[in-house]
Amino acid sequence: MSRALGRFHGSQAPAVEGEHGFGARLMTPLLLGSVLNPVNSTMIATALVAIGRAFHVGAADTAWLVASLYLASAVAQPTLGKLADLLGPRRVFLAGLAVVVAAGTVGALAPAFGWLIASRVLLGVGTSAAYPCAMALLRAEGARLGRSVPRTVLARLSLASLGSAAVGPVLGGLLAATLGWRAIFAVNVPVALLGLLLAAVWLPRHTERRAPEPARGGGIDPLGVLLFGAALTTAMLFLMDLHAPRWPLLAPVAVLSCALVRWELRRPYPFLDLRMLARHGALVRTYLRHGLAYLVIYCVMYGFAQWLEESPGLSSFHAGLVLLPMSLAAAASSLLGARTKGIRGPLTLAAVLLGAGSCALLPAHGSTPLAALLLASVLFGLPQGLAGTGNQAAVAAQAPAGSVGAAAGLQRTAQYLGAITASSLIALFYGHRADDAGLHLIAVTVAGLSLALLVLTITDRALHGRSPPSPERT
Repeated sequence: MSRALGRFHGSQAPAVEGEHGFGARLMTPLLLGSVLNPVNSTMIATALVAIGRAFHVGAADTAWLVASLYLASAVAQPTLGKLADLLGPRRVFLAGLAVVVAAGTVGALAPAFGWLIASRVLLGVGTSAAYPCAMALLRAEGARLGRSVPRTVLARLSLASLGSAAVGPVLGGLLAATLGWRAIFAVNVPVALLGLLLAAVWLPRHTERRAPEPARGGGIDPLGVLLFGAALTTAMLFLMDLHAPRWPLLAPVAVLSCALVRWELRRPYPFLDLRMLARHGALVRTYLRHGLAYLVIYCVMYGFAQWLEESPGLSSFHAGLVLLPMSLAAAASSLLGARTKGIRGPLTLAAVLLGAGSCALLPAHGSTPLAALLLASVLFGLPQGLAGTGNQAAVAAQAPAGSVGAAAGLQRTAQYLGAITASSLIALFYGHRADDAGLHLIAVTVAGLSLALLVLTITDRALHGRSPPSPERT
């Protein structure tokens, strides 16, 4: 089996690599774990209507199923990355998969809507361990072998994340239409159990030793994590009910944010390195650009999927098929983006395509021809890969030396914040039903955000003449 997988991962690799290098034994569990967060983030898009009907809740309530996973991931991703440095990435990777098993079980058996939200929170925490642990394991294996992590290895990890997120809506629609929406939660159990088995057998145990003191980064800053999570949760509680804004919530958001800034500036090893961000304005602009791009992408991905089921009246499966061109276009553009030498060009094209997609949604209604809906799907799929690979290259080029991993974690957090905001906007525009008027509001909003993204991209001088560094640097 390992030989067959080794041929799949790269026929040019030496045979010994399958046993002791970056071959199948190392990569299979890492790739399996790394797909769980992105696929869970998008798989539910084509099941939100069915879940709402099952528990008699509207689009404003089902938006919590989207936001809760991203909230948990935004906090857990950098936290578990630091835990991997402290305890060893193999231990944290296995623990994360165990949490995914529990989360899938809770969701599959949920007797009430609140249990589904709890399941999504657990999924956010458990799946967030995979990416930072994978990067740490690859670095450790490279150090043991005295070589850089091969370009093809990092490419597989990146494409696993982008590809699984792209196919998520189609997979979710297929599962919901054939086995019911509970299968979207239950499918995590066998996948995570397989990952646990392979990781326990194949991942190297030498990474379990404690990191030397300088690499520990002074611990995980639990108060910083708590303040960040509390501020983000309070802000989300405000954003998720914009129909009747709870203005008093802004006071604790401000207090918690000020406390977080004050605490992090006093810490020698903060959870959120504000001093590093202040010194690297180009990196901050990249985070803003990445979060804005995914705010637009997730507004459409979730909003369009719900509208397809409620206005044209498509089934979950057929809605997934309409989104299939989006998935295929995203996968193709991610390959194109990975081969592009520049950064500014792909990001500019992504912003233009997002604007074109919003124009395609403006005239949409319940009887819009299928060809027009498929065109809109493609127009929103292409920017996903371009934005993801372009901003990833920008982070690698702009991050300070020795901090590429931490900078990449903050990029993921910016993406999650964009997704949380998208959930609140969908809840505001749709209310209890995804109708034509709500979709048109989403299209207008997305058009304005796309224009802002275009201006932010073309005016950023740090992107001029930049080329992505070789993957060995990351």
